[in-house]
Amino acid sequence: MSPRRALLAGALATLLLGGCMVGPDYTKPSVPMTPAYKEAEGWKPANPSDHLPRGQWWTIFGDPDLDALAAEIEPANQNLKVAEARLRQARALVRFNRAALFPTISASAGASSVRDSGNRPFLTPNASTISGIGHGSSDMSYEIDLWGRVRRTVASARREAEATAADLETARLSLQAELTFDYFELRAADAQQQLLNETVKAFEAALRLTTNRFEGGAAPKSDVAQAQTQLDTTRAQATDVAVQRAQFEHAIATLIGRPPAEFSLPARLLTAPPPDIPAGLPSELLERRPDIAAAERRVAEANEQIGIAKAAYYPTVMLNASVGFEGSTFGNLLNASSLLWSVGASITQTIFDAGRRRATSDAARASYDATVATYRQTTLSAFQQVEDNLAALRILEQEAQQQRRAVESAQLSLQLFTNRYRGGVDNYLQVITAQTVTLTNQRVEIDILRRRMDASVLLVKAVGGGWDASALSKAAK
Repeated sequence: MSPRRALLAGALATLLLGGCMVGPDYTKPSVPMTPAYKEAEGWKPANPSDHLPRGQWWTIFGDPDLDALAAEIEPANQNLKVAEARLRQARALVRFNRAALFPTISASAGASSVRDSGNRPFLTPNASTISGIGHGSSDMSYEIDLWGRVRRTVASARREAEATAADLETARLSLQAELTFDYFELRAADAQQQLLNETVKAFEAALRLTTNRFEGGAAPKSDVAQAQTQLDTTRAQATDVAVQRAQFEHAIATLIGRPPAEFSLPARLLTAPPPDIPAGLPSELLERRPDIAAAERRVAEANEQIGIAKAAYYPTVMLNASVGFEGSTFGNLLNASSLLWSVGASITQTIFDAGRRRATSDAARASYDATVATYRQTTLSAFQQVEDNLAALRILEQEAQQQRRAVESAQLSLQLFTNRYRGGVDNYLQVITAQTVTLTNQRVEIDILRRRMDASVLLVKAVGGGWDASALSKAAK
């Protein structure tokens, strides 16, 4: 063979085996970006070595009860099982599409006996024949991926599997955050409950004081009525808090896969302030949020679909081969003369489809544009969530200090008015007003701590909970 022919043969073999890829190469779309979070100004930054624990981020709150509950989500939550099953389904589809890169081989065998009719036309009348046929064969078909349709289909399935793996992490993070959120809501209800129970006892003592003064002729009956009203109102508030606590307890039970009737948490107060949360930089958020990673992977998948749609404009080349034996008896089935085989290639090109391929291509490009917009909007929403909770933590910390001073002032005021009432200097209305102001400020202080804990949980969720996109490619296999 001449060198020229050898070169042409090599080029043809390379084309047939490798082909080329039609369609656009993927580049990650740009997103709106800032060098730093606006609301981080004035927020206490974490040390450079500080980071959220990978996976078990809730341990930063240092609560053993919360740690035990969070550990039960993984094996028991049904919504998480749904997301995990979808990931397994996506992985299976990757393997299904990857199989098209290889030939399809099938085998068949059979035997039959045939009797021809004695009354067939153009033959001697009443000359029937009986024959037996045995056969065995193996067939092979293979699509030469000249234009990259098969490879892009495999890549598209892999991108979807990576996005589904990120969806699983998003579901896991959301469930962990929801459990932690509900847990601190429940503990805040415990703190409110204890405060109201203690206040009920104090108001019972105040009622006895007014009753004794009334019976001694030192106070009007209206003082007794006011004290009784204050006591009954506070008891009603204490009862209402019990309803909220029960609902959060039921929500936690459902999250960890238990019937609410079989689950209970002993009361414990919410007292510790939230820990410092490392927010990082906006650019890091693109790699730390699983929902952002999922949106970006679906952009890559949509890009592959454009290439697949473009490959439909080019011909499809198939290789087909068949080999087998066919004989009239089992004795001569494997003789050399019974061998049969065929090898061939076919090329198929759509000439006219009334615009179907054009419509498919336009739909693929529109889908790509939609996924890019979704990716950018997901990123913007993530930035907003981080900014919102940074602002909440920074402002609520100042409010907590102000509220503490308000509680101390209210308690002092209540003590002074109570002493003046005992001495007959002021009427009971002053005491009632001071009691109401004190209780309101104490409840607001607990509520501010609850909001600070909630904002901490939401900030951890907003920054991705310690997850990193580098785990995606492995999770999709």
